[in-house]
Amino acid sequence: MRFDVITIFPEMFKIIHAGGVVGRALDKQLFELKTWNPRDYTTDSRKTVDDRAYGGGPGMVMMAEPLEKTLKAIHQTQTNAGPVVLLSPQGKTFNQQMAADLLKHEQITMVCGRYEAIDQRFIDSSVDIEMSLGDFVLSGGEIPAMAIMDAMVRLIPGVLGDKDSALQDSFMDGLLDCPHYTRPEIYENSAVPGVLLGGNHAIIEGWRREQSLLATHLRRPDLIETARKKGLLSSKDELFLKNIQTKT
Repeated sequence: MRFDVITIFPEMFKIIHAGGVVGRALDKQLFELKTWNPRDYTTDSRKTVDDRAYGGGPGMVMMAEPLEKTLKAIHQTQTNAGPVVLLSPQGKTFNQQMAADLLKHEQITMVCGRYEAIDQRFIDSSVDIEMSLGDFVLSGGEIPAMAIMDAMVRLIPGVLGDKDSALQDSFMDGLLDCPHYTRPEIYENSAVPGVLLGGNHAIIEGWRREQSLLATHLRRPDLIETARKKGLLSSKDELFLKNIQTKT
């Protein structure tokens, strides 16, 4: 997996090298990361990448030409170019399924916008997908790009110590994750649920599934409906949900 990122703040991506799961995966070359600064593809002495908006209004707009030249340079180094992703509040809200779908590509280019906006002509001609982290605005696309990369890299085989860890993440089966506990067995008079201490893996898995269903029912009922439509709920799941709905 290779990520090419267009950004005027490439130094922000040094944090990925700092450690953690993603940093270790990068050190092990389980994925590649290369940043490209559009200022390197300008022709004026000030390395200008933005200008005033036509029609007036506050803020500056990133110009199409430096971005287009940067993208062209990236494509000249790629052997199997994948989609060009723009991080944008106008984009489709990113989710776990999109992380899995993007991972099917060998190479992805991410465009991190800055200032008020990016010239629409670059978006129309060069961007394949616009993605957002939610209904809020950040100062630039760098943080969303790193968040999306993190979600994707976790799914690369060999990145997590236990291959089942990613499978148990929230959203992997359409539901929120179940509660987790570690030692000590009793902390501040609060005990670990007894079912987790019995050693019966089938019963533990059943408890975890019910807890996952309960958490999703209480916090994100919209995910229950989506999982139902996708056929991800068993008859046993439906019976459990019916019982908790009766109680609540």
